[in-house]
Amino acid sequence: MPKRSDLMTKGPERAPHRSLLRANGFTDWELERPIIGIANSFNEIIPGHMHLDKLVDAVKAGIYAGGGTPLVFNTIGICDGIAMNHEGMKYSLPSRELIADTIETMAMAHPFDGLVLLASCDKIIPGMLIAAARLNIPSIFLSGGPMLPGKVHGKDTGLDKVFEAVGRFKGGKISKEELHTYECAACPGAGSCSGMFTANTMNNLSEALGMSLPYNGSAPAVFSERIWLAKETGFKAVDLVKKGLKPRDIMTKDAFHNAMAVDMALGGSTNTALHIPALAYYAELNLSLKDFDPFTAKVPLLTSIAPAGPHHVVDLFYAGGVPAILAELQKAKIIKETPQTVYGKSVADMLTEIKAGVKDYGVIRSIEKPVHPTGGLAILTGNLAPDGAIVKQAAVSEEMLTHSGPARIFNSEKDVFEAIMDAKINKGEVIVVRYEGPKGGPGMPEMLSPTSALAGLGMDKDVALITDGRFSGASRGAAIGHVSPEAAAKGPIAALREGDLIKIDIPNKTLNVQLTDEEIRRRLDALPEFEPKIKTGYLARYAQMVSSADKGAVFQR
Repeated sequence: MPKRSDLMTKGPERAPHRSLLRANGFTDWELERPIIGIANSFNEIIPGHMHLDKLVDAVKAGIYAGGGTPLVFNTIGICDGIAMNHEGMKYSLPSRELIADTIETMAMAHPFDGLVLLASCDKIIPGMLIAAARLNIPSIFLSGGPMLPGKVHGKDTGLDKVFEAVGRFKGGKISKEELHTYECAACPGAGSCSGMFTANTMNNLSEALGMSLPYNGSAPAVFSERIWLAKETGFKAVDLVKKGLKPRDIMTKDAFHNAMAVDMALGGSTNTALHIPALAYYAELNLSLKDFDPFTAKVPLLTSIAPAGPHHVVDLFYAGGVPAILAELQKAKIIKETPQTVYGKSVADMLTEIKAGVKDYGVIRSIEKPVHPTGGLAILTGNLAPDGAIVKQAAVSEEMLTHSGPARIFNSEKDVFEAIMDAKINKGEVIVVRYEGPKGGPGMPEMLSPTSALAGLGMDKDVALITDGRFSGASRGAAIGHVSPEAAAKGPIAALREGDLIKIDIPNKTLNVQLTDEEIRRRLDALPEFEPKIKTGYLARYAQMVSSADKGAVFQR
């Protein structure tokens, strides 16, 4: 059967192409094999990626063992933690589409037979999976693995506690030396930050989607299991090519069903509500923020992983990882059993073959005795968010599940962070941060600093924060994001004024402002046209093309 790579390796007319490949040291037998491109996002900036230059060698070994020839190329990656709370965060979400574009470009210019996608963090993972969905050539994803938690005063600690320590320091609750202790101890080495933040949520959901091998999302970066996985991933990549199994054969509607179910059971990051609909969109399936709602009601929360609880992703690994979560959900007939996986078997057959099951019910609860009877996320709608908003209800204190308070209006994250640090926010208020959505931001920058500052100051049980932007997976408290339509698109959030009474009811999934529809329309009609914050470069182009958050902040076809 003809191979895709024949376009650059086969026949006398391809002698110039082969000549260039021979310059890289490739032999006749290497050029006759299936050629597997490895999209590597290694860089020396992101802790989750700093070891990928070594992990890629194990992938290459697996490809050779499987009878293929590896060709490595690189793409970009942004560290959200380092980009946080300054202009750089505007580039994080938009980098997702750039990453997909670079992989598509490389795989079309050099027709690989298959792809291995190697990444660990935030937007890089969905960017790579989007590329796989677009290209639809045999592909498999490999994570670099989670970071181990650090230790402060004998307790497991992650990056979220450093952000919170900043608020505690500003509030005079800890010393500069104590802050320095957190800074130096929370991130002990390679891997994506140790809690169930966006990176690790997406790494684990890649398993639920069927696009990565079992334990890809939880085996720590520094464990030998990560090297084993890398070799197996390379080997499987060749097998996928031989079988002709493509991403759209795997990422079906039922596979997305499983991903959303596992997301709820894990209490994952709210950012998945951007990435899952976007990935479905590029796979030519219809899915939006509101499609998460049925899962929030019927899927129980089975874990308490940071920032919502005491455990970290390494604990999830020891407890059985995503296969154990799937096995528990299988008992309640919540998951779809027939979708194909890169493992080479259906979900049900894979779980049987690897003997999936919970090894520690203290970390992964049984389906009969969950942490909470409903999922970790909740979708809210109302006159303030007609197209939806999202909250990580697993990380909201009980007293804030319902809350009413006067609006405090801010049109940028910088302004609200300064107000919090200057003690200008009062208990009971509802902070509103708007014009920070995909178009308005532009780029929908994450807001970990304000939520962490509130938590550090002990105000996360007294103050709510809503935004048309988004939050880091490390955020906790009554932080409601993705309010759609966004302010820049003249959504109702743009009509709010200082002191308007906002009513939050997470159990009943509503988000409303005490205004009539007529008053909201009158205020919106009186607003001037939105003036873009950035008028040149990639972000200016991005703002013109991007959809609202409820659709996943995608580029319209």
